[in-house]
Amino acid sequence: MPVPADLLAHLAGGATTLCRCWALTRADGRVYGFTDHDTDLAFEGIVFRAGTGLTARALQQTTGLSVDNTEALGALSDASLTEEDILAGRYDGAEVRAWLVNWADVGQRVLQFRGTVGEVTRAGGAFQAELRGLTEALNQPQGRVYQRQCAAVLGDGQCRFDLTRPGYATERPVETVEAGRVFRFAAMAGFDTRWFERGRLRILTGRAAGLVGVVKNDRAEGAGRRIELWEAIALPVAPGDMVRIEAGCDKRAETCRLKFQNFLNFRGFPDIPGEDWLMSYPVRSGANTGGSRTSRT
Repeated sequence: MPVPADLLAHLAGGATTLCRCWALTRADGRVYGFTDHDTDLAFEGIVFRAGTGLTARALQQTTGLSVDNTEALGALSDASLTEEDILAGRYDGAEVRAWLVNWADVGQRVLQFRGTVGEVTRAGGAFQAELRGLTEALNQPQGRVYQRQCAAVLGDGQCRFDLTRPGYATERPVETVEAGRVFRFAAMAGFDTRWFERGRLRILTGRAAGLVGVVKNDRAEGAGRRIELWEAIALPVAPGDMVRIEAGCDKRAETCRLKFQNFLNFRGFPDIPGEDWLMSYPVRSGANTGGSRTSRT
């Protein structure tokens, strides 16, 4: 981004009044502002807090497709980033914008960096966040994989299945929870055992609101239901917190067709030849018509 003429004039004047400001936008829409100046600043509808102890390292920028990167350092506190939120992954992939600002006239500023939060580490009451430029997205694999299983995520733009349809999700309060992984509920009428396996459990209220777990096991247990996650929810979940449990998909063509009636949007290749077919050879007996070696009922 070009440097505004008024800021260039200020830089050419010798004595400068410069600071840096950062804005973090989390996936849940919350925006946090930080500055290394000694008083709060405000612009673009964001208040940039000075009481965070936040500093930045040198910004490395290139003219090619290499990833621009820098780091931000700061103290963990209720006024800035808390250890609880970092542990919960609330800042994973958050959008970052960084400005060089004339604190005496915040209208004189230039956007120096835009990207996302990478790895965040914490130690000794402080955090260190890696900031990655926009070209980081070019390092991600693109395209589809030639495989039997579906490559889409249930309910996403490729799958297109509507998880709000009756019978595919339920919302209810937590009754008992063990170690953030095992949830027990009263019997769930209308949902077969194992219906939610490989599905998602979303926390709707409480300290862990917004966090999501993947269901490992869904079993009937006496007159109730036992839902176990692959990994524990990072923040405490208390009885009475509301959760939403969504049906699971094992990515097979049969499941897509019979459980979800969504085979038109199946994003796999169910008829791909297996290893046995690759090792087959011509024989005198049987059908040798050149037709399909597979069939679906």
